[in-house]
Amino acid sequence: MSTPQSADASSVREAERHAGWLELFFDLVFVAFVAQLSHGLHGDPGWREFGVFFALYFPPWWMWANLTVSANLFQDDSARRRFAMLFAMLCLAVMAAAAPEADGDRAPAYALGYAGTRLVLLALWWPATRFAPPRRIPRWRPLSYCLASAVLWAASAAVPAPWIYVVWAALLLAEMVLLLTARGVGIPGQVHTGHLVERVGLFVIIVLGESVLALITAADHTWTAAAGLVAVLGFVLLAALWWSYFDFAATGAERVLGAAGGRAAYLMARDVGGFLHFFVTAAVILMAAGLSTAVEEAGHAHLARGAVWALAGGLALYHAAHALIALRFGSPPRRVAVWAVPGIGVALLVVLGADVLAPWLVVLLLAAEAILHLLYAKALARRRAAAPG
Repeated sequence: MSTPQSADASSVREAERHAGWLELFFDLVFVAFVAQLSHGLHGDPGWREFGVFFALYFPPWWMWANLTVSANLFQDDSARRRFAMLFAMLCLAVMAAAAPEADGDRAPAYALGYAGTRLVLLALWWPATRFAPPRRIPRWRPLSYCLASAVLWAASAAVPAPWIYVVWAALLLAEMVLLLTARGVGIPGQVHTGHLVERVGLFVIIVLGESVLALITAADHTWTAAAGLVAVLGFVLLAALWWSYFDFAATGAERVLGAAGGRAAYLMARDVGGFLHFFVTAAVILMAAGLSTAVEEAGHAHLARGAVWALAGGLALYHAAHALIALRFGSPPRRVAVWAVPGIGVALLVVLGADVLAPWLVVLLLAAEAILHLLYAKALARRRAAAPG
């Protein structure tokens, strides 16, 4: 039996839990994945390119969220888990390599890569079927959610286009239904909210890093004063997003999830980290592609409409996703609308002016909106801190 002192020490260790070296190494494959998908949006993407991006980005994001939750619930640094995670990393690397042509000849490789990740998930969750009650989970859950899904994804590799994509959509929908109907019942471990917030934040850093890399690469290819101006303005936009996310969004999430505790914390983490942050990170990837095009076309009279949709539409999606997150955390709709409506509105107005706004002006307007958003969040935080009680 633990003494009070040892119990306190254990709680401190849980509170200070951070991402492990294996998790950080695992995330590197997503650096390549994000770069591959962002490249497909370069130039003047149309609705088909945007649709392909969202369709191909969701499966790896979904798997990352599933594996992150598994690592959060099961603190295991055994050789078996290491080999499983490394195999998942290899499977995701196959998917990343197949991504540029996953809507064509490389679709079978993409499907087989995802099937391999479902088998890894089975290996991570199967030991929980042998836990002592009440932590034990029924065997049908990993068999249906992981094994059956893996078999069907592998079988989809033999389905010709375009039906293979219908099968993928149906399988992803089935996975989400299985997860949502479980409602967090029978969680085989404690949810470490600080670790989850940190992991999601690290993924946000990955997509912001891709945006910075896109700016540098585009400036290197163009190397003009106009391109340099747009690149600097783009960096200001990204810096403002980073500042507001990690000063307010991430810290607020950790505070709310920590106060919820237990099953409620798991359900909020599932909705915010698993579903809504898909749109947060997808929005930043869209902006990365738009910024790259804006730098390379800095000398043009205006940006291609597809590039403006990627850049300004990405910022609108970013604000919309954060508004939904705030609502999920219990913020009153009126309070959320104060900052969400102007942020989304300004971005959409920039889209409407795409045919007359110079590239530098597009980025300047979006950067100004992000800065004003940050200043409003800081002022609101000061007022709350100064309020009595």
